[in-house]
Amino acid sequence: MSNTKEKIFTSQFFLIFGALFFTSFVMYVLMSPITEYTTNMGASASVAGLASGIYVIGGLISLIYSGQALQKWGWRKTAYVFLGLHLVVCLLYFISNNIPMLLLVRFLHGIGMGAGGAAIITIATPILPAKRFGEAMGYFLTGTPLAVGFGPIVGDYLIDNFGATSCFLVATVFAVLALVCILFVQIKQPQTEDYDTKSQYSGIKKFIEPNAIPISIVASLCSFGYVGIISFSGVYAHELNLVEAFSLFFIIYSIILIIARPLGGKIQDKFGNWLVTIVPITLQSIGVFLIALYPSFVSVIICAVCTGVGFGTFYSIANAMVTKNAPEERHSYAIATYLLCTDIALGFGPAFLGLFATTGNYGNLFLVSAIISIFALPLSIVVLKRME
Repeated sequence: MSNTKEKIFTSQFFLIFGALFFTSFVMYVLMSPITEYTTNMGASASVAGLASGIYVIGGLISLIYSGQALQKWGWRKTAYVFLGLHLVVCLLYFISNNIPMLLLVRFLHGIGMGAGGAAIITIATPILPAKRFGEAMGYFLTGTPLAVGFGPIVGDYLIDNFGATSCFLVATVFAVLALVCILFVQIKQPQTEDYDTKSQYSGIKKFIEPNAIPISIVASLCSFGYVGIISFSGVYAHELNLVEAFSLFFIIYSIILIIARPLGGKIQDKFGNWLVTIVPITLQSIGVFLIALYPSFVSVIICAVCTGVGFGTFYSIANAMVTKNAPEERHSYAIATYLLCTDIALGFGPAFLGLFATTGNYGNLFLVSAIISIFALPLSIVVLKRME
């Protein structure tokens, strides 16, 4: 069967895409409002940061066990349980009127989002056509940048004009939509004869897929350029009087990403992993170097394009790599391992990069993030040679 005869855009694709987009949108529509909501309750900036960070911790904990849960409970049950938790927690925001309660809700929300997201991506793998897997994965994972592009805008607008309750309401509606989508997906979990997690795998393999670790580390290093931008672009923009430029950043980033991810996947399917690994990592580093050393309206726009083609595209490329490089019965573990590694970088990267920020000079922070990103380049060459 030729590649052109394998359909990507089926009803099942749109359902699983909807589940990913709606779930991701909940995360990003609450990202900024939660910090403001916490400080409005009288919390310090560090506690407001904890409210954001504890969400990541909950997600990381759930990802450690999500691969095992998907294999033991089955894909369907795992998705229902954690996306159900994701919805229930959205409702709990309405009664979170003190700091301890809010921190608990954020932690539980992270658990639901972490394992729920892993379940959605795992369920998608047999839905995507095998001969166009990279391209299809690129289209599928555009659900996340769409949420990144529009979630924060909607969240900021809602809290500024209608208050935090409106944010919680919208998050709840989208959590319901995500659950509805997954209920209608025809989940095709591969049946492996005589497969028993306890008997075949022990030690670290009961939780993660070791073969997925090298490329996951490469993606994590590359992500530091993106981490610096998503976490500190606001204060950097005010410092340099580039608020207008950075306000366009994520819109441009999302548009480029929607174009670049499927194109990158198509190149991956046809030419292999080298081109779609080296180019994105290089561009990501160049983009962040530009805004660190030569900040201007033009360099911010260039950086947005570089980030879209860079980490934004490589994120889906690497996801396809770890999935295709793992045995079919280990796909859930490979995906969980990949998300765990990248989420560690995305979750704790801001705290690490913050060590290099000085009052009135956040350029140092972006310079460090660019240097870390470029470290992914030589490591990726070693990893790709070993994968051949």
